[in-house]
Amino acid sequence: MKGKRTDLQTDACAIARSLDVIGDWWSLLIVRDAFRERRRFGEFQKSLGLAKNILTTRLRKLVAVGIMGMVPASDGSAYSEYVLTEKGESLYLVIVALWQWGETYAFAPGELNTALVAGEKRKRLAPLELRTRDGRIVGPRDFMWINKLRTQ
Repeated sequence: MKGKRTDLQTDACAIARSLDVIGDWWSLLIVRDAFRERRRFGEFQKSLGLAKNILTTRLRKLVAVGIMGMVPASDGSAYSEYVLTEKGESLYLVIVALWQWGETYAFAPGELNTALVAGEKRKRLAPLELRTRDGRIVGPRDFMWINKLRTQ
């Protein structure tokens, strides 16, 4: 028996709260498609092969939490289009990080026939790196979670 999804919007962890907003794969794939210039419901549905009711639910949530907005259609028709907001566009690092991880670990050599490139010159992206504010590279064992100290 499937239970109701746990609500994480009041969790003390930033990862948990983020996953509460964008944690299902359909939402991230919709955001990915929005970065690929898809704007209309039908474009998302065709790309994702997603049932209309599920797509409707995910798009409504992405709009409700401010990741996407609705604007009049760019061609002047009566339709509306979905666009990433500033909040949504800031997910580009998440999308690139997932892409680079998948490129490395989810495909056999030579299997992936798509590349993620930057700009008009179409140069491949360097692997993302996490750095301290003073520029030092941070590895997977070099960071930790601490409780912020409260000042009186």
